[in-house]
Amino acid sequence: MNFDAPLTIALSKGRIFQDSLPLLAQAGIEPTEDPETSRKLILDTNQPQVKLVLIRATDVPTYVQWGAADLGVAGKDVLMEHGGEGLYEPLDLNIARCRMMVCGRPGADLSARRLRIATKYVNSARRHFAAKGQQIEVIKLYGSMELAPLVGLSDLIVDLVETGNTLKANGLEPLEHMADISSRLILNKASWKMKHSSLAGLVEVLREAVCTD
Repeated sequence: MNFDAPLTIALSKGRIFQDSLPLLAQAGIEPTEDPETSRKLILDTNQPQVKLVLIRATDVPTYVQWGAADLGVAGKDVLMEHGGEGLYEPLDLNIARCRMMVCGRPGADLSARRLRIATKYVNSARRHFAAKGQQIEVIKLYGSMELAPLVGLSDLIVDLVETGNTLKANGLEPLEHMADISSRLILNKASWKMKHSSLAGLVEVLREAVCTD
């Protein structure tokens, strides 16, 4: 497809980037360098009007919201934490799928009056338990969530679960489903108006690619 306006696409390295490449290729967009070997944070593509910016997964919605990128790919878990302000979310790309779960030791009490929850998904955890009328104390962690219940730091954790193997290896299990997670296409609202032709065409091509998959 032809792009009549310059577009900047925000992506995060790793699984989302790799899973996004075949979809972007359907729209004729391919990076000219391998992000795994290049040190560049802005990559050119075979489309002169299209550039890719590589940033942390948690920063993708912020870059798109503030117009530093016209569009991006972000996990639903990141969008739930961000809140989605200033963004359109027109398409579930159906990639990087997993589940957000409450996890803990087998038989852990989910109905206790006050629970301590370790997670990096602070807003999602608070919303989930508030909807059940439960008060929680949130302890924000950035990694090794499984350790928290084992050393008495928390009663439970809220985390993403794909296979559950890491939980099982540490004597934990998924206890309660919170949300199904996959990566979504997000658009800057101003870009959608100012660059509508290019963005609308890209959205439709990606929609067809997702449906074909």
